Amino acid sequence: MTLAIIHTRAGLGLEAPEVVVEVHLANGLPGMTLVGLPEAAVKESRERVRSALVNSGFDFPNTRRITLNLAPADLPKEGGRFDLPIALGLLVASGQVPPEALSGVECAGELALDGRLRPVTGVLPLAMATRRAGRRLIVPLANADEAALAGDLEVLPSDHLLEVVAHLLGQTPIAPHRSPSVVPTLEPGPDLAEVRGQHQARRALEVAAAGGHNLLFAGPPGTGKTMLASRLPGILPPLSEEEALEVAAIRSVSGLSHAEQWGVRPFRAPHHTASAVALVGGGSKPRPSEISLAHNGVLFLDELPEFSRHVLEVMREPMESGQIHIARASHERRYPAGFQLVAAMNPCPCGHLGDPRQACHCTAAQIPRYQARLSGPLLDRIDLQVEVPALAPEQLTSREAGESSAVVRERVLAVRERQAARGALNARLAGQALEEACALQAADRAWLAGVLERLKLSARAYHRVLRVALTLADLAGEARPGRDQLIEAIGYRQLDRLLKG
Repeated sequence: MTLAIIHTRAGLGLEAPEVVVEVHLANGLPGMTLVGLPEAAVKESRERVRSALVNSGFDFPNTRRITLNLAPADLPKEGGRFDLPIALGLLVASGQVPPEALSGVECAGELALDGRLRPVTGVLPLAMATRRAGRRLIVPLANADEAALAGDLEVLPSDHLLEVVAHLLGQTPIAPHRSPSVVPTLEPGPDLAEVRGQHQARRALEVAAAGGHNLLFAGPPGTGKTMLASRLPGILPPLSEEEALEVAAIRSVSGLSHAEQWGVRPFRAPHHTASAVALVGGGSKPRPSEISLAHNGVLFLDELPEFSRHVLEVMREPMESGQIHIARASHERRYPAGFQLVAAMNPCPCGHLGDPRQACHCTAAQIPRYQARLSGPLLDRIDLQVEVPALAPEQLTSREAGESSAVVRERVLAVRERQAARGALNARLAGQALEEACALQAADRAWLAGVLERLKLSARAYHRVLRVALTLADLAGEARPGRDQLIEAIGYRQLDRLLKG
């Protein structure tokens, strides 16, 4: 047989489209041609495969004209994952492996020059696609645990090309890899009980966790803004199995370990010097950015006005849609970005505006210029905006501890169960579903209209107020928001009004 067809998959974001590796041996001038839109690492696979076959004791068809086609031709291929399917295709085409041995099989793996199999990135999305196709999967041994997370899939792990061939020839079968017993990492995180005072900020943190709302802390340095933000993951509910798989798939594509953070909500805190590509995504070779790595978790932006305004503005659309769409001339990629934003900022460049402990040294022109780095549309997307004042000395030295994260988390879990019955978190309710869930009394609706007019809040801010009021009602055990919840929700927009002038 001079034609072999092997099935594998490419990596396109979190998708794994099928790729058919076609190997043809023909008479003519000896040589090897690789076609099908391969990038540099794929083109180099010719030399890796040649050395791996020779060093493993197989015959390489040096005297034949070899054509390797990666179909479909218009799909970009990158990485070393195609080494193993190309090597097996050459063995089938040259008659060293029977073609029926690869029936119902997909494979992926990078080859070392001595024939050993090296791990590749993006195996979990590949394994999930293989499971849907109803085939078996051969992967490097180092990728076996990750591939087994896909569920009902026969994973055949191997450490060497010789082992793969021995399995295909029926000489030494490879035992299917059993799914590992993955349990959430339960290392205790920072506890909310360690926070002294700051009762309003603690309340806002609980509301944000209960409804999935975005949150902004503003106050002088050293008042506990970062301390509060770092305790948000500890009061959020654990990831569901589906959410954990989504997080693991993103980490897989990024080349990060899935085992270290399995079942733990991500907490990403990029530095304010991060570029737009690092934070949101893009570049010549798009990869999951910080907002995608924070999917189903928390994205913490400390010193928010110090971020480039352009960087913050490109984050606005993903905050609404929950995904990032990166389009290129030859392809496009979509990554999930369902993160919860928590940010912190100083009120002015020196940080001491309104601080009773120290006078502000900023000029009258510096303060509005600093605050104007945050645009109105961005602030509209932040549901809770809370001032975190400096604590009095007696509060700092007090031995009285507040509620622990475990106690607050129980209330959050109860509220999340109510929202599950509605079909979405309060922060994501929209349109008719939001209006029906709130169902304000006529008097409350008229009062709210007057407040919106006086505060000059946008339509987006109005809907954010309704969502926060609904979460407050859930926390209070009320069927719908009342005047008390609306007043508190409006109170969380005062900083918005201040910063937008």
